[in-house]
Amino acid sequence: MKTVHTDHAPKAVGPYAQAVIADGWLFCSGQIGLDPATGKLVQGGVEAEARQALANLEAVLQAAGCSKTDIVRATIYLTDIHDFAKVNAVYADWLGAHRPARATVGVAALPLGASVEIDLIARLPRE
Repeated sequence: MKTVHTDHAPKAVGPYAQAVIADGWLFCSGQIGLDPATGKLVQGGVEAEARQALANLEAVLQAAGCSKTDIVRATIYLTDIHDFAKVNAVYADWLGAHRPARATVGVAALPLGASVEIDLIARLPRE
């Protein structure tokens, strides 16, 4: 197992890696809408948080040598399931035509008061 780290995504706020590579798979830890430069949650609501979380995940994907088209599974966690349509639109725009498997889950709370958290699993490109 190999850990992945990039300064273009927020540092882990707990005892975990931004991502790990195991047996040709990339497992990305959940990202919330933290600005990697400030370490603070972005302002502007759930859509801004979702965009930042996805930007953070894209930085981790790139650090591991992957792209969005390598994603096979995503999970979105929302503190308000009524935000589903807003986050879904941001997510669809970010992905383009690629459509991995996905689950969306309503949760009671997320770290640092975030409204949305997203994690990913991707397959590393074959060399």
